[in-house]
Amino acid sequence: MHKEAVHNTIRAIVATDFEAVNEFIVEQLHSNVDLVENIGHYIINAGGKRMRPILVLLSARSCGATNDDAVKLAAVIEFIHTATLLHDDVVDMSAMRRGRPTANEQWNNPSSVLVGDFIYSRAFQVMVRIGNMDVMQVMADTTNVIAEGEVLQLLNKHRTDTSEADYMRVIRDKTAVLFEAAAYCGAIVAGAPTETQQALKAAGMHLGMAFQLVDDVLDYDGDASEMGKNIGDDLAEGKPTLPLIHALQQSSGADKTLLEQSIINGGPENLDQVIRIIRNSGALAYTRQKAHEQADLARAQINTLPDSSYRTGLLQMCEMAVARVS
Repeated sequence: MHKEAVHNTIRAIVATDFEAVNEFIVEQLHSNVDLVENIGHYIINAGGKRMRPILVLLSARSCGATNDDAVKLAAVIEFIHTATLLHDDVVDMSAMRRGRPTANEQWNNPSSVLVGDFIYSRAFQVMVRIGNMDVMQVMADTTNVIAEGEVLQLLNKHRTDTSEADYMRVIRDKTAVLFEAAAYCGAIVAGAPTETQQALKAAGMHLGMAFQLVDDVLDYDGDASEMGKNIGDDLAEGKPTLPLIHALQQSSGADKTLLEQSIINGGPENLDQVIRIIRNSGALAYTRQKAHEQADLARAQINTLPDSSYRTGLLQMCEMAVARVS
């Protein structure tokens, strides 16, 4: 099944909840400061597949949730994700996301940072309304780990000695932990048994790892119009992601030197040559294999849940994560 069709099938499973989440997000973006609303709506309406909110909904409903806490929680997760995007684009000096100018490009860096802060704090206001201390604890810990992941990624920039383990820690802390929180908190608000909560927590983590690994393949092997960002952005920013790390380990001589200089200097000047070396090294196939391994681990956890359309949706998310490069 084509990835867009898979996404549509998944979203249809929670269609009513999904619409409620979108309505709640718009409602919660209200501010007495016009610039806050303008930037908030700009980034929220930029597209994106809302995979994290859908993960909340599927997890909660698969555990029998019947109230609207899952809808509010899905909005919380989307707000935190949106805030990190606003801040990421400033840190990375990105000019394009989801096929159009980033907020910092459209306005300026200070506005993006401050509106990101507003959206973060609005997420915690909504969490207070949910009133579940376990959810508050998970989300407080999660946002703290995300911040550490951002700093780790910053420290790894332009470093040629970044290991696969270093990279895995960054994507776990920076990206996968929010998927983990989405699935875990969905189970918590549903009042699921501890073993079910832990299964969904693990599934979310592995799913997030799979999505990020595939994103990092697409940075060297994707379609800019489909990705909504420029090919080679990671290289331009001096980010040593797994395809580049693996290619560096497999290369020697002039190729190795070129890769090292590209990491150190950043910029897109040698992108075509770097892509050639990465493809010839088998690094893309290696990274795809790692993504499939993570998706399989997520499936194993999801398969412990009772059979339902929501469990099917969760399994389809695993399929969608890796279908983008299969």
